[in-house]
Amino acid sequence: MKGGMELKKGRVGLGAVLAILLVIIASFGTIIGFVTDFLWFKELAYTSVFFKKLFTQLSLGVPFFLVIACFTYIYLRLIKRDYYKKVDTKDVAAISEKVINNISLGVAALFAIVATMMITTTFWFEILKFINATSYGAVDPIFGRDISFYLLKLPLITKIIHSLMLLIIGFFAITFVYYLFLMSIRQPKFFGKDPDSNVEYPEFGKEQKKPGAFGSFGNLGDFGNKSNAYYKATGKELLHIAGRQISVLGACFFLMLGANFFLQQFNLLYSSRGFLYGAGYTDINITLWQYRILIGLSVVAAIAFAVGIGRKKYKLAIAAPVLMIVVSMLASGVGYTVQSFIVAPDELNKEGKFIDYNIKMTQMAYGLDTIEAREFPASNQLTKQDIANNVETIENIRINDYEPTKQFYNQRQSIRQYYSFHGVDVDRYIVNGRYTQVFLSAREIDENQLQDQWLTRHIKYTHGYGVTLSKVNSITASGQPDMMIEGIPPVSKVDEIQIKRPEIYYGELSNNYVITNTNETEFDYPSGDSNVYTTYEGDGGIPLTLINRILFSIKEQSLKLLISTNITGESKILVNRNIMDRVNKIAPFIAYDQNPYSIVVDGKHYWMIDAYTTSNNFPYSVPFNGVENSANYIRNSIKVVIDAYSGETKYYVIDETDPMAATLEKIFPELFLPATEMPEKIAAHMRYPEALFQIQADIYKRYHMNDYKVFYQGEDIWDIAQETYEQEQISMTPNYYIMKMPGEENVEFTISIPFTPKSKNNMSALLVGRNDGADYGKLVLFKLPKDRTVYGPMQIESQIDQDTEISKEFSLWGQKGSTYSRGNMFIVPIEDSFLYVEPIYLKASNESSLPEVKRVIVAYGDKIAYKPTLAEALDSLFGAGAGDGVVTEAPEGTGTEIEQPTGGAVTLDQLIEQAVDAYNKAVEAQTAGDWSSYGGHLKDLENYLNQLKGNQ
Repeated sequence: MKGGMELKKGRVGLGAVLAILLVIIASFGTIIGFVTDFLWFKELAYTSVFFKKLFTQLSLGVPFFLVIACFTYIYLRLIKRDYYKKVDTKDVAAISEKVINNISLGVAALFAIVATMMITTTFWFEILKFINATSYGAVDPIFGRDISFYLLKLPLITKIIHSLMLLIIGFFAITFVYYLFLMSIRQPKFFGKDPDSNVEYPEFGKEQKKPGAFGSFGNLGDFGNKSNAYYKATGKELLHIAGRQISVLGACFFLMLGANFFLQQFNLLYSSRGFLYGAGYTDINITLWQYRILIGLSVVAAIAFAVGIGRKKYKLAIAAPVLMIVVSMLASGVGYTVQSFIVAPDELNKEGKFIDYNIKMTQMAYGLDTIEAREFPASNQLTKQDIANNVETIENIRINDYEPTKQFYNQRQSIRQYYSFHGVDVDRYIVNGRYTQVFLSAREIDENQLQDQWLTRHIKYTHGYGVTLSKVNSITASGQPDMMIEGIPPVSKVDEIQIKRPEIYYGELSNNYVITNTNETEFDYPSGDSNVYTTYEGDGGIPLTLINRILFSIKEQSLKLLISTNITGESKILVNRNIMDRVNKIAPFIAYDQNPYSIVVDGKHYWMIDAYTTSNNFPYSVPFNGVENSANYIRNSIKVVIDAYSGETKYYVIDETDPMAATLEKIFPELFLPATEMPEKIAAHMRYPEALFQIQADIYKRYHMNDYKVFYQGEDIWDIAQETYEQEQISMTPNYYIMKMPGEENVEFTISIPFTPKSKNNMSALLVGRNDGADYGKLVLFKLPKDRTVYGPMQIESQIDQDTEISKEFSLWGQKGSTYSRGNMFIVPIEDSFLYVEPIYLKASNESSLPEVKRVIVAYGDKIAYKPTLAEALDSLFGAGAGDGVVTEAPEGTGTEIEQPTGGAVTLDQLIEQAVDAYNKAVEAQTAGDWSSYGGHLKDLENYLNQLKGNQ
């Protein structure tokens, strides 16, 4: 017997060891991920951010686990005590009290673990926001609570109430399962006898069987063979046994239900019933009172349920819940009736003040309440002198588009097949002394184009190289972007922008980890028939000590990382190099713009990413995507700046009025920096985000109307203006400009979008966002006269279509193996008038050809000019000399012409020089194996030779 017990204990011990080993193996990947993540956060000096979540979860989870585990264990012990006390039982399984108590402890611990995981994973951040909540400074119009209550506190309170309700339901389930367990080992004696007939039924009337998994209780027979009276009596007896637990849990559940009804009052502020978003007449006068009645009934239900179960008056126990259901059904019917027969026939009067709430709160949520409205006469009285006085605006009108520019960069500037330009970013720089709008793009390595060799991908090809920059308003003679920074190494024609650190280790295409400072030098850039190599000198990366090599070998599942002889004690591993993955790993609790952009400051390359704070809990504010319970509050309060060489990542809070950003600063003081700490030269390149501006414009189409009567009638709803892009009609998107805004003294970098009346094409307003200096983030609305027609983009497009000269040339181009396409239309305010500018592209039908700007259309009033250059178009509209000083063709470089601001002819000597230059560059490209550039230079050479032939 003793040997058997020892053998049993040995098996239990072996099982415990195996269980522990399985847990360790199952969590091994998690442990490795945790340690390597810690090393990465340590590299960034953000260990406090890394541990904030962990420490918060531990400080919340440990006491919560202990409380729930202890409470549950005591609860189960009380159940067992009551069961033994109330029920005469017979043993059917030989289980000691110690084992039963251990099982109870295990159940309590398991339940506590599940509950703790649920709480800690979803509550930790909400708790931090609740504790550090910052006041908004405005209140909702119904309950008078500060808006921060809804943004930062209500989500936590709601989750707590819902979790407590789930917890109570969990206790119901535990109670039921634990009673089954007790009955399976100690069967109540009354189970074997019909209390009415006094007839014995061995094990519920079935023949004796071997106890199942739950003892005799697991062998329930055919219930259809029993008398109903027997089962009714048995059910009552069970209910009597568990009466104390059921009454307490039921009372708690109804109290939590009442708390939930209390919170439902606040959710009325997001109601979508009827005409408006937010609480309306029916919500306030019917549904709100429904919730208040249900709150009271919930308290009554809690008391009645406890008393009813305790005194075996079950009708009393269910009376209040039934009444709650009846009240809910009646309230729904009354609400429908009131909405349909009282509100709908008199909706404007009944909903008037609530519509006003919706207008004001929506404007507040999207930052539209601070828009400065200005009247713009659109007088069409421009003169040649007005054009001359606004030359800085005119010369920055964009006549290149993003996609053609990107194609050009990738064909002419990629140099090698493994280089790629992922996107083209628009920005402003001082270029040779003038404030100039430019396109800029980073030359990154496309890792998909590298050979699939570990050494190549992770040690040799570690970084991209350099940037390209071209002016948006200047093209070459062949109609391509005028390159101001090009080539490898990058050659700059801009005195103010010299690239001193061209290597790009962190970017949009950097997805692989790389190892630097190894015995193998890194490829830096190609140079003719050979390559130039380098060694990383930055601060980024995690030192590859032996322990770290083992950790990252496991994490990356690469044995080569562990055994490679190229890795030394000086080597470092650079991980999370994709800038979007990088910021999402550091701070996943904020939303990021999906369009990061490049900037160059003091010869170094940086990335800037716009980050947003959002919420779906702003009272009365309509969701911006039209889907209920989606975001209805947004602020671009944070800018993220990433050093493309070192990987240093900094978060700057630029809007201190945003309570959500201010709260984040309190939670993570080491992560978020004030805007004053952003270097001035970097701050000069902040852009008002196009994505946010588009959202605001979409909301403003309706919410520019401040009078609730006008809003209700929809008398002045706007649309985003349409345009013809390429050869299709589309909605316009925001465009960046450098311009002198009407009423201002200096040019500035802006973003704008035009509005038209709904279903009409004439223009009604122009919304402009400012980007420079102290005016950053300010929105200005130029409202156009309503007593006369101001042409909108599609009306100009119609005039273009009806112009016989333009139509004839479009048809001719389409018949010569080429296609034409229209670029974006730009609406530029000059003094008190508008200029409309649209570039026209021509592209050969073969796939390798590039779109080229061949014409520029300028429309003003009822007149249209269709010329090869912007300067010529201005001369045509406003008289000879109007385009003087407007540089629209590059002065030098590949395929360029001498500046001809007044449309003068190029001399033969200049053409010969350009032809020779194109030939020499073609030879250089052929020698370097750069066949893309080679073809481009030959095309330029052909162009110059044709011009020489024509001048003979």
